[in-house]
Amino acid sequence: MSPYERITSLHNPTIKAVRALRDGRRRMKSGRMIVHGLREISRANASGITFEHVFFCPTLMNPTSQQLLEELRTRGAPLIEVTQPIMESLVFGDRTEALVAVARSPHRELQDFRLARPNEPPLVAVVEGVEKPGNLGAVFRSADGAAAGGVIAADLRTDLFNPNVIRASLGTVFAMPTAVTTGKEALDWLRSRGITAYAARVDAEKEYWQADFTIPCAIVLGNEATGLSRCWFGPAVEAIRLPMLGLADSLNVSVTAAVLLYEARRQRSRTSENP
Repeated sequence: MSPYERITSLHNPTIKAVRALRDGRRRMKSGRMIVHGLREISRANASGITFEHVFFCPTLMNPTSQQLLEELRTRGAPLIEVTQPIMESLVFGDRTEALVAVARSPHRELQDFRLARPNEPPLVAVVEGVEKPGNLGAVFRSADGAAAGGVIAADLRTDLFNPNVIRASLGTVFAMPTAVTTGKEALDWLRSRGITAYAARVDAEKEYWQADFTIPCAIVLGNEATGLSRCWFGPAVEAIRLPMLGLADSLNVSVTAAVLLYEARRQRSRTSENP
């Protein structure tokens, strides 16, 4: 007999409530998120997320998932054993997962924003108006890989903890210092701290490698289709561009983020090697 609560019916009220979180509007209204993937759940757990439910399917478990389940049990997470059909009904996309977790979505306010790596000049990624969860998640992944100090998400058109954001970020969205705000408030925050805003714009004259990313700076990226709002066109913002030598006039926003963040890391690495 299982030592955990066990659910075998797809019509169970708890299961139906979790499945409802697949709808973005219901998810945002409830203030909850679904996390699947061992790496993603592990990183959420390590960042201090408190899970309301952790569903697991014994027939899908392996030693790695079993170890994570034991860690969650030790932390006091409410564990619920489910059948494989139930687990498949909870997972987004064509995936097979042994664990699915539900938790309240953390609040990420600008007033609480504290950059990582306080011993080096700030390097911030600002994304405004991004609507594709996969793009947003990929920006987090690049920011994490390039050792940025944080991400400011302005005027988002998706929820920060959309399951596809979590998946595309590989769970780094939980660990990266983050704030959700408006574009104007983000710009005011940067100005008040002496952080130069480099806005990626197709109409800019300066090539991105001509920018000095060794100073306190933010890399600002706009919506996939419409770009940045007018607040990023003022004298307090420096426009930069990636040269486009083919037919397309721009790169995907997440690719642009990766190029610019790693250029910043390259410049900073050279400075540290040649003080």
